[in-house]
Amino acid sequence: MNVTLPIRRQDESFADIILEQGGEISRRLDLLRVESFPPNAEKPLRHFSLAEAADFVGVSQSYIKKLHLQGKGVEPFVTPTGRRYYTADQLNELRDTLNRSPRRREGERLQVISVVNFKGGSGKTTTAVHLSEYLALRGFRVLAVDLDPQASLTALFGIQPELDGNSSFYDALRYDEKRVSITSVRRHTNFPGLDIVPANLELQEFEYETPVAMLSKDSKAGRNFYTLIGSALAEVDTDYDIVVIDCPPQLGYLTLTALAAATSVLITVHPQMLDIMSMSQFLLMLGGILKSIEAAGVKVSLDWFRYLVTRYEPGDIPQQEMVGLMQSMFARQMLRNPTVKSTAISDAGLTKQSLYEVERSKFVPATYDRARESLDAVNGEIVDLIYMSWGRQT
Repeated sequence: MNVTLPIRRQDESFADIILEQGGEISRRLDLLRVESFPPNAEKPLRHFSLAEAADFVGVSQSYIKKLHLQGKGVEPFVTPTGRRYYTADQLNELRDTLNRSPRRREGERLQVISVVNFKGGSGKTTTAVHLSEYLALRGFRVLAVDLDPQASLTALFGIQPELDGNSSFYDALRYDEKRVSITSVRRHTNFPGLDIVPANLELQEFEYETPVAMLSKDSKAGRNFYTLIGSALAEVDTDYDIVVIDCPPQLGYLTLTALAAATSVLITVHPQMLDIMSMSQFLLMLGGILKSIEAAGVKVSLDWFRYLVTRYEPGDIPQQEMVGLMQSMFARQMLRNPTVKSTAISDAGLTKQSLYEVERSKFVPATYDRARESLDAVNGEIVDLIYMSWGRQT
């Protein structure tokens, strides 16, 4: 899609130009959204094959077929060739029938996973969206939180902040009397059991207002800014099993507040030398800041943290060397499986979709399968870590 940019007039300032061009891009993207998801520009959700249903529910395909023959299962959509397909809601119905719900039980605390890296392009948002959707398809109640003012995660869920007029987490974090409950900010998504707290540019105000509030003698919230996300999530603690937070690509107050609320941390790493060097600076800065927070009386208590290698190209020798370097330093904190670089993931993103949303038939089957196997392996590892945190057997 070509975007024709207007010719600059002599009386136009740089601010005028970028405002005009930003508005034009936004308008074109909205047209694309309407074309992609008619009639109301809201994202639908595809049906899932019998093989996918069996995998997400955790039983064999033959067992699901047997249930259906016994009249105990759900009624799938059957194609003329006999292929069976299920909605996401039907996956949950199957779990209820089989008493296989993975939802947290009494005494198990809400899992809050913060996905972080202060370098852009590390695959942070791609990781967060696929993890959130995978967890929902596995039957968990999930809240995805977009803390990045650029709102990429929000866009992937079909929301265009500047046009849809949605609130963001800023409204539940702000320091004045206009602060609202997180319950009035969250929105449903096209995945059953998955809600989102969207982002917009207003979130950046939190970065500006926090140091001012910290210096104010009358602002207790400012002095305890790192507790704000945890306090907001406490309002919806019983509504969810897992929260996935997509942090901004910077080590600012939003990221620190997300880390203070986290029960686990996932650090995404692209296996290139410059990215590893950047990560070392990130870890040194983060460690120093967390020490300061702990000195103020806040203990960051994690059930686990892991490094996730993203956009990995197995045939790339320098990348193999970087992964080997990481494994030699902290093998215990690395996920066993990397997320491979795939055109299937990037092509799905062109229509603001994840790999769990797009139809396999839209891709070369081998390309799609390779990417799905990689994502499922990574997300399956994280599910195991969640169960471990709850003291369950996987």
